[in-house]
Order: sequence, then structure tokens, then C-alpha cells
Amino acid sequence: METYTALRTFADSWALLGMTLFFLGAVLFAFRPGSRSKADEAARIPLRDDGHE
Repeated sequence: METYTALRTFADSWALLGMTLFFLGAVLFAFRPGSRSKADEAARIPLRDDGHE
């Protein structure tokens, strides 16, 4: 089996599965219970007034 064919077969099957699982994990992490308050707090970081002017 050529290297290209082996890599293509891997990418078509296991790599796709791995990327799908990673995506689902990222979505579950972002929408987990209790994350809204942390996300809102992180979103306000650039708007904080540190008094540095």
C-alpha cells in the first residue's frame, strides 16, 4: 500500500471520527451548565476600567 493511500484511508475514517469527537466535546464544554456566568465574565474583561490612562 502506498503512503498516500494509507494516509487517505486514515483521514477518511479515523481522523474524521476524531475531529467529530473533538467538535462535540468543544460544543458540550461551551454549553455545559454553569458556563454562562464564566463566559459573561470573560466577555466583560476588555470593558473593565483599570484606571490606566
